[in-house]
Amino acid sequence: MPRSRAAGRTVSTNDSFDSVPVLTQAVEVADVPEAPASRIHLIGGEKGGVGKSVVARLLAQHFIDHNLAFTGFDTDRSHGALMRFYKDYASPVLVDRFEALDAIVESAIEHPGQRVLVDLAAQTHDPLVRWMDDSGVLELAAESGVQIHYWHVMDAGRDSVDLLERLIDRFEDRLQYVLVLNELRGDDFGNLERSGQFERAKALGARVVRLRHLQDAVLRKIDAADSSFWAARTMASNEGPKLGLLERQRLKMWLAHASAQIAAADV
Repeated sequence: MPRSRAAGRTVSTNDSFDSVPVLTQAVEVADVPEAPASRIHLIGGEKGGVGKSVVARLLAQHFIDHNLAFTGFDTDRSHGALMRFYKDYASPVLVDRFEALDAIVESAIEHPGQRVLVDLAAQTHDPLVRWMDDSGVLELAAESGVQIHYWHVMDAGRDSVDLLERLIDRFEDRLQYVLVLNELRGDDFGNLERSGQFERAKALGARVVRLRHLQDAVLRKIDAADSSFWAARTMASNEGPKLGLLERQRLKMWLAHASAQIAAADV
């Protein structure tokens, strides 16, 4: 009579297949990590002179310093800060052409984990909203796992508060908001705090980034030299923007604080 060596018992011709013991071995299957979500960062605030481009440059420098891959798009035809200061990372895009704006979302979807940085010029809100509505951008982003963060850069004036209200009225909880209180353009944000829009935004999950003031002369020298923040903080005093020793030290401290604020926002 045949014996089953594996089972260690005599197998009878009367045994059914199900009655024969079978040795099994547990196999652990490692979880496949999910691809990180792509993130689109829209740097806006609508009105000119509020400091949008400075914030876009700070975010670009933060990504570079932390080895975070990103693609930049610049919508300002005349004063494109990303094209000027971080040209190796940025491309121009026209907000009045849908096919040009499409590249923003396509880049995020085609490269999981990618960060897409968009510096929005003044007066781009209406064409941007039209593109989002007609193209179903927010719906497609949600289906594709792409996060859209809107950085609303604010000065201390009432206009910034009114524009924030308009933004929230339009998109409500469909965007992830970051409020940038830009002390380069004033440090009294009482208008915002008294308006009710600050609490309204935070109730929708808005993060808050406070950008400290930096000596005007330092920024003027950096801009005049078309220098990235990295070059400005590392070059010798007789190179690039030609910052003095203490000017460069103030810049380093300002950049470190800004980077810490961006990191704390966790976006």
